[in-house]
Amino acid sequence: QLHELLIRPVPGDKVLGPTWQQLFSQPQDPASGSVPWWRSKRTQLLEALGEHEAAFVYDLEAVRAAARSLRALGSLARVHYSMKANPHPQLLRTLRAEGIEFECVSRGEVERVLQLFPDLDRERILYTPNFAPRAEVAWALTAGVRVTVDNSYALTSWPQLFRAREIFVRVDSGVGRGHHTHVRTAGTRSKFGVPIAELPEVARRAHEAGARIVGLQAHVGSGVFDVTSWEHTARLLAAAAQGLAQLRVIDVGGGLGVPERPDQPGVDLARLDTLLLAVRAEHPQLELWLEPGRYLVASAGVLLARVTQLKAKGGVRFVGVATGMNSLIRPALYGAYHEVANLTRADEPATELVNIVGPICESADVLGHDRLLPVTREGDVLVIANAGAYGHAMSSQYNLRAPAAELFI
Repeated sequence: QLHELLIRPVPGDKVLGPTWQQLFSQPQDPASGSVPWWRSKRTQLLEALGEHEAAFVYDLEAVRAAARSLRALGSLARVHYSMKANPHPQLLRTLRAEGIEFECVSRGEVERVLQLFPDLDRERILYTPNFAPRAEVAWALTAGVRVTVDNSYALTSWPQLFRAREIFVRVDSGVGRGHHTHVRTAGTRSKFGVPIAELPEVARRAHEAGARIVGLQAHVGSGVFDVTSWEHTARLLAAAAQGLAQLRVIDVGGGLGVPERPDQPGVDLARLDTLLLAVRAEHPQLELWLEPGRYLVASAGVLLARVTQLKAKGGVRFVGVATGMNSLIRPALYGAYHEVANLTRADEPATELVNIVGPICESADVLGHDRLLPVTREGDVLVIANAGAYGHAMSSQYNLRAPAAELFI
């Protein structure tokens, strides 16, 4: 009780001044020129929501802009969209029109790409499963897509599948990165990839099976802003390629960080390009591939939700909205931060410190802790930003509450 009394969130006062949240959680100044698209398209968003209680809304202009920013990098031969981030057909069509390829992790994802783009060269589809059953791997090889091997088991146990096939091998760089332990995909505690020290053995197994390793791939995690991470991965894979005579591609993975808070800098793409161009100059025989997911679609999507009820308890204010972790589980699963604003009252001052909660019967169903909002009322529409990736894709029917719909502007 003493702990709660001492640290409970309270607004700033005339003596102590503003709280940390009031100082650092304010929306960006429109004069800075960095106003997020959902602020400038407020009217369109409210109109799009219509009679829905909650909906994901995606801005295709933002998707195109993100795709073009990566396609402009001269160091990259290909950019593959990690479609598990959001497999909505309209997003896939938009990205394909911008020259983006696809990285898939399941048969279902591959089948969606083939259904939408039946004329797409299947070697431009990268299939990167982990612990997939034999039948699924066999299907992918027969379908003619690029198959990535995650360990030596498949090569030693099912060698007949790989005879005369070209394959990629996923390498564990040894060090995972990212904003949460659940998104770090390298290191001894990660289930992904072949340790670099075991790559010669995997190469031997591939040779015995009659397969040719033409690509190496590594992905260290998600939410990475340090561009030297991809340079390190590229150099690690390039060094490993010295013993693989038929290697043509090194895929440095994805995980490009998406700014979550106002004024947080994004990934320095110009510097990333410079670093990777240097690697290419040293290894001109190798193509460099990148496979982003969140970077392409996260900031292009928002979750809109109507306010249902208001509550105050022990000095803590709660704003309840029409959907929660059944639509957006990232805050509960990863502790992820998503900016929240009252779209209905965007022109009013933010004076109340509140927790934004959903209707799911779980204590973890909180979309935002200690957020400054204007005085909020039932029926107002809140916007939860950066919800275009791993939002609807990870949604559920928990509590038999349907997740938010998906709309486009």
